[in-house]
Amino acid sequence: MHGPIVRLDRGSPIPLYFQVARQLEEAIRTGELPPGARLENELELAARYRLSRPTVRQAIQHLVDKGLLVRRRGVGTQVVRSPVRRPLELSSLYDDLAAAGAEPRTRVLEFGPVRADEESAGQLGVAPATEVLRVRRLRFTGAEPLALMTNVLPMGLIDTTSAHLEEHGLYETLRDAGVNLRIAHQTIGARAATTAEARLLDERRGTPLLTMTRTAYDDKGAAAEYGCHVYRADRYTFSHTLVGK
Repeated sequence: MHGPIVRLDRGSPIPLYFQVARQLEEAIRTGELPPGARLENELELAARYRLSRPTVRQAIQHLVDKGLLVRRRGVGTQVVRSPVRRPLELSSLYDDLAAAGAEPRTRVLEFGPVRADEESAGQLGVAPATEVLRVRRLRFTGAEPLALMTNVLPMGLIDTTSAHLEEHGLYETLRDAGVNLRIAHQTIGARAATTAEARLLDERRGTPLLTMTRTAYDDKGAAAEYGCHVYRADRYTFSHTLVGK
């Protein structure tokens, strides 16, 4: 998209790069440059504002350093989207995004039976090599990838299809099957993105990602699902309230 109108006072002691940065920042804050908007490249902006390319580059870098713009390989310079802030509750990402009006969209990458490895078997309380259902999905907000999610469930717990899971959340599907989730053990961490994860999440290899593993149990105490998820750290945070004793 074209950049906003920038009015420069060339006789001012305020540096030109800072004048540009300040007006672009105001355009971001007022919504004239909405989240996800792409700016013209430095050459085009320099021509538009009749400035040198280094001056424009310095203005852009100032806003990148403030966390208002981000440079993406193959995309250009974009206004940073507001991060998804997720409460630490026994809910699914789909439920939370839908409740926040964030337009969740899903691409199912894998759906079918597999033999449980030792980790999955231990979390689900079954013997290793037991047949389980594995679901691997890429979750978007609008057109932007946000999370890569892998879930393993006991076979026969739900009767669904990959097409259904592209339109509905996993926890919604479990609830519709009569599974009442009551408690979960969850661990949150961080690690570098693998090449495959970076490609799917539109990130660079090695970029830090948030991680979350969770085992959820039903009201009878049986493990209903084991999930291993990774999230884009620039678009996603967990939040919770701590209460003293």
